[in-house]
Amino acid sequence: MTAIRHVGVIDIGKTNLKVAVVDLAQETELGVLKRPNRVLPGPPYPHFDLAGHWDFVCAALHDLNQLHRIDAVSVTTHGASAVLLDGDGNLAAPMLDYEFDGPDSVGEEYDALRPGFEETGSPRLGMGLNVGAQLHWQLKTDPDLLDRVETVLTYPQYWTFRLTGVCSNEVTSLGCHTDLWRPAENRFSSLVERLSLTEKMAPVKKAGDCLGPILPAVAELTGLSIDTPVFCGIHDSNASLYPHLLKRNPPFSVVSTGTWVIALALGGVDVPLDPKRDTLMNVNAFGDPVPSARFMGGREFDLVMQGKSVAPNKADETRVLRDQVMLFPAVEPRSGPFKGETARWSVAEDELTLAERYAAVSYYLALVTSECLAMIGARGPTYVEGPFAKNALFLEMLEAATRRSVHTSEGIATGTSIGAALLVRDRPSTPAGVAAAQETSVRSSDALQRYAGEWRKIINARFR
Repeated sequence: MTAIRHVGVIDIGKTNLKVAVVDLAQETELGVLKRPNRVLPGPPYPHFDLAGHWDFVCAALHDLNQLHRIDAVSVTTHGASAVLLDGDGNLAAPMLDYEFDGPDSVGEEYDALRPGFEETGSPRLGMGLNVGAQLHWQLKTDPDLLDRVETVLTYPQYWTFRLTGVCSNEVTSLGCHTDLWRPAENRFSSLVERLSLTEKMAPVKKAGDCLGPILPAVAELTGLSIDTPVFCGIHDSNASLYPHLLKRNPPFSVVSTGTWVIALALGGVDVPLDPKRDTLMNVNAFGDPVPSARFMGGREFDLVMQGKSVAPNKADETRVLRDQVMLFPAVEPRSGPFKGETARWSVAEDELTLAERYAAVSYYLALVTSECLAMIGARGPTYVEGPFAKNALFLEMLEAATRRSVHTSEGIATGTSIGAALLVRDRPSTPAGVAAAQETSVRSSDALQRYAGEWRKIINARFR
């Protein structure tokens, strides 16, 4: 294999799909093309537009390859998703949107089937957020489906299958609250057999395994060289975590932000996880369990701001801190540490300017994130990846609330794409000092700490 310099990364989040070209030596994105992650309404149920995605991916790889010769391809996607293939390699059923509530209609029956938290490290979640719940509902409502299904793939590996024709599964996606994996034993859970899927699960590969070159038909569509290697792929939060695993010694934590805010603790305090508060055991790219907590922070920001955004000035920030303008959970009540609660403001919401609302929701998101970090026993510095890494108010409040240093990596535009690209390296490493030189630490103030203390006091009185 010739030296790999430019990696094409298929990066599918819940809100957007993008294809990026990453310079492997510089760990920077050279080019990006994006598309909304459309959910089609059905029939037979809300599902992702995989055909449209495929057309976009091929066109994007073609266009980006014209500008930056792509030497290899890697994939990262959101979790809580699986793809069912028939014997011809086509979809046996559309890929269900995990926010569809159909699986809740047979929830009691599924609860009797699923393994306990002690086996899977996976909390019981609503809608289709447990992949096992999706599969159970699909098999229950479509009696012929089991016979049609030849292979079950985790979502990143569906795309590597489309590129190479090789079927696989991978542990970071299997370990993402699917109910299908035993993190402590590195094998499928008892649910796989109960759903009669044991013989249908594709072989488990490592995230950095090379599955082979692209198919000739893909080479023709994309203009990529016929010998372009494709690597197995990784769950998006674990893609954000991966560069830190390579460069840092525990203890530390990583906060991956986007539609979901995912907190992951490495080398933290050993604390019992509470599945009722959306804590869980993820699995990293090396197959090791990682205590985690999450909430839909990006979705909450969008709901509060209603598509508008005005950056606050110092006067706005001062007013919010001085008057303790606070938002309390949960804006999105279907997940997170305050699941089921109803959001409220400490002041009349309609009296807030857009800039004040921005400041208050930024502080709220940081405080909920600090709660997530506390629940998983986080210690040491915190590294923030994704869109919230550009929100100074979020970063400042997170440092104030946790009383531990908070860092961003200025040289990394999006942690998921960079992490997926790093899977391609034969012996991934970074020269000493590079990561430290790029890191930016924030500094908190007494006013922020007072605000955080008051918010936490009210939260403890309300929720404890």
